[in-house]
Amino acid sequence: MQTLVRVTAAEALHGRVVRVTLSDGLVRELDLSGLLTGVLGVLDDDARFSTVGVDQVSGTVCWPGGIDLEPAVLHGDFAAASGIRPRLVREYRMQSAT
Repeated sequence: MQTLVRVTAAEALHGRVVRVTLSDGLVRELDLSGLLTGVLGVLDDDARFSTVGVDQVSGTVCWPGGIDLEPAVLHGDFAAASGIRPRLVREYRMQSAT
């Protein structure tokens, strides 16, 4: 049985790039600018974009106002409902403490 991946940390970087840390140790820096159309267009603002956080219940990236992104999309497993994937800027894995 495959475990669902969850976001454990999120941080806005420069522009519309967000760094997400996922429960499997994967860290991805993703440019979300291509996704910020339609309903997500409200995030195309420096002050609003910088309010990114993690919803501890659903385990995903979120912004005030109920905006969130699917963890599997951020992990790179699927495209967003729009068919557009975030542009990968950087990716690495956290090393285990063992």
